Amino acid sequence: MPRQSIEISEKSGVRYLHFSAAWVQGAMRIQRPYALELPYTREMMAGLLLRDPPWPRQALLIGLGAGSLAKFVYHHLPATKITAIEIDPQVVLVARLHFRLPDDPCRLRIVVADGAEYMLRGGASYDYILVDGFDRHARAGVLDTLPFYQACRARLNSGGLVAINLLGRERGFAASVDRITQAFDGRSLAFPSCDSGNTIVFATAGDPVDLSFADLAERARQCRQETGLNLLPTVARLQKAHGLPGDRLVL
Repeated sequence: MPRQSIEISEKSGVRYLHFSAAWVQGAMRIQRPYALELPYTREMMAGLLLRDPPWPRQALLIGLGAGSLAKFVYHHLPATKITAIEIDPQVVLVARLHFRLPDDPCRLRIVVADGAEYMLRGGASYDYILVDGFDRHARAGVLDTLPFYQACRARLNSGGLVAINLLGRERGFAASVDRITQAFDGRSLAFPSCDSGNTIVFATAGDPVDLSFADLAERARQCRQETGLNLLPTVARLQKAHGLPGDRLVL
């Protein structure tokens, strides 16, 4: 198992998880522990705009961190069962002790394992796969390879989506997007980078996504009303950045 220094800090009502002093790996606003504090985590949940409820029934998280995504899904999507794969048992302990990660193995199953190995050996399929795994040097390693992305594709249900967090200002970003595009036969879309520099790429291999931006905006308003998650800025940036044909998002 990896041995990495894990640090906790707090500033202006927000608690942070660090793998090094300069690398924020997760965050929680103490007064709103189930909200998504970091912009890129909010964007990773944009799949909620692309499929009809009660999707997703089964969600898989590769990389736990401070547990932000797991907690959001657990709290706001009560019909969803969650599996989270985390390579470092220390991270699981810190998430439970300092970031209010729920202890409910019936709905939230934590597996201490290598995320790439878990995917590559095959097994259960999922509606939503969220890939957010980095080491203390902000490297994704095997989680950013063609075989891994192909394994993600193989583990999706017919209505499945995968959301992958890429560090959009990092060297090699374009190659990462190319690997995802290849694995999903072109059915992928990179959302515009967040202010943090993260870029979320969505991909699917099953049922098509075909929505007007008016539909996306309406779904975003409904999502905000039901969960507090505001994805309207994401929809606006996506429409402006891509200028998609027919004013539609097709995936």
